[in-house]
Amino acid sequence: MTRIREWFEKLINNEMTSGILMIVAMFASILFANSPWREPIENFWNTRLFVGVSDIKFSRPLDWWINDVLMVFFFLQIGFELKKEIKEGFLSDPKQILVPALAALGGIVCPAIIYALINHGEPQYMNGWAIPTATDIAFAICVLMLVGKGIPQAVKIFLLAIAIFDDLGAIIIIALFYNQGVSVDLLGYASLACILLYLVNKMQITNFTPYLILGVALWYCFLNGGIHTTIAGVVVAMAYPMRVTRKQYSPLEHMIHKLKPWVDLVILPVFAFASAGLYLGNVTYETFTHTLTIGIILGLFLGKQIGIFGMTWLLMKAKIAEFPKEVRTLDIYGVASVAGIGFTMALFVGKLSLPDSMQEEIRLGILCGSLLSALWGAAVFHWDRYLQHKEELKARMRI
Repeated sequence: MTRIREWFEKLINNEMTSGILMIVAMFASILFANSPWREPIENFWNTRLFVGVSDIKFSRPLDWWINDVLMVFFFLQIGFELKKEIKEGFLSDPKQILVPALAALGGIVCPAIIYALINHGEPQYMNGWAIPTATDIAFAICVLMLVGKGIPQAVKIFLLAIAIFDDLGAIIIIALFYNQGVSVDLLGYASLACILLYLVNKMQITNFTPYLILGVALWYCFLNGGIHTTIAGVVVAMAYPMRVTRKQYSPLEHMIHKLKPWVDLVILPVFAFASAGLYLGNVTYETFTHTLTIGIILGLFLGKQIGIFGMTWLLMKAKIAEFPKEVRTLDIYGVASVAGIGFTMALFVGKLSLPDSMQEEIRLGILCGSLLSALWGAAVFHWDRYLQHKEELKARMRI
């Protein structure tokens, strides 16, 4: 029994597990979307789930509960990890921040520009400019681990650092650009909830219950106040204490350890299964050549490469960015390539930014752009390892 538990803990803590599960969920979603089960599954996601207390009652489709409730916990985890890095990780050192921050910024701006250039004549699609700007870290790390045997640890850290800033950028974009009908009164109540969260933090309360209660209140204010509900998860995470009097104990790290398996093994695969279903019967030549589809594909595949690698190369030439000797230029380019895998956050932003009638093109663009980025990134890393092996053989022959 002990061995089984150890094996299970090792499995859920493996960086590849979440990515593999999401790949399985994605293919399962596409498979079911093109099977006789298509309509029953669509009806299932449209089934209304009722939850209510007193006058506060919700009757919403299951799809809504996934996007506006379950995904809050995904953003809660992102917030926890951001705070950990800010307090004690690489974000606590200004020297470590500049390069991945600027690389991530390039990886946000370039895809948005490419998408906007392709769709500039179609104003109804312009609100989707942020769809190709996000990296799916679970998928990217999975690809890196599968094909990146022998890759220096510094390369993996660089990808993780970019992904953290990428997530921060996505949070800011959602907060600023994808909110509707802001209610001043409810935002006032939301501000009160934030103040109470601050006070609970200052009291160094580590029991998560008061944070959860205030988080639910904040979520409700955001839901009806025009701010997207997922931001509530980030706010609560930032309020939760990193450490208390006993320095060796970190309540925040404890919460990350408890929450991560649920997010990685349940919430993200469920979201992938609910969101990735692409009915191939509707995919035509026009769907592939649609400016919305092309904008997302090129934004993810080319935009990320140009933005991340281009910015990093400029910083290296300016002697601002320095990497260990074992990190090769092709390693950096490989990171920029796999960063074009934009599955989870891209689908999420796609649902926020554009209506249901455009979701087929969005899904096709995200799936194609992410697949191209994964395959190209894998090819880059394989070629890099081949060249490195060739150089090592030549060096041995000289000896």
